[in-house]
Amino acid sequence: MSSSTPALSHLDESGQIRMVDVGDKAASDRVAIARGAVRMNAQAYALLTAPGQGKGEVLNTARVAAVLAAKRCAELIPLCHSLPLSFAGVDFALDDDTHTVEVRATCRTHYTTGVEMEAMTAASVAALTIYDMCKAADKGIVIEQIRLEYKAGGKSGEWRHN
Repeated sequence: MSSSTPALSHLDESGQIRMVDVGDKAASDRVAIARGAVRMNAQAYALLTAPGQGKGEVLNTARVAAVLAAKRCAELIPLCHSLPLSFAGVDFALDDDTHTVEVRATCRTHYTTGVEMEAMTAASVAALTIYDMCKAADKGIVIEQIRLEYKAGGKSGEWRHN
């Protein structure tokens, strides 16, 4: 782990925004996993999960949206680097008790900077896509707990959410 004093890496010494210069950093294998949840009412969840209904289509659409979002992260977040992803994917788990779709996005690269933002963007856009496709059945859907779960690689090494 890095022992340096915490700082906002996207601000220079005078407090102005800047893109972090990663030109002198060595490329290394990097991975990030982000999670989130989409909680809805019982009726919307029942429609989503009913046999022969939209679960496959909704989750497949959210999966494609997540991969596209990870690939375009640098276009959405102003100071993110455009980086070559070796993998971007998302998995889902259904929680029948809480009427929740758990989202887990994973991104990998061999590059000079990490893929945390790509994983976070993928999880967020997957959750938003589920919301969009289910909102007709529940306007009160809640997207919650979007967070970095795990990252590895680079100078700061491995980190896990507690």
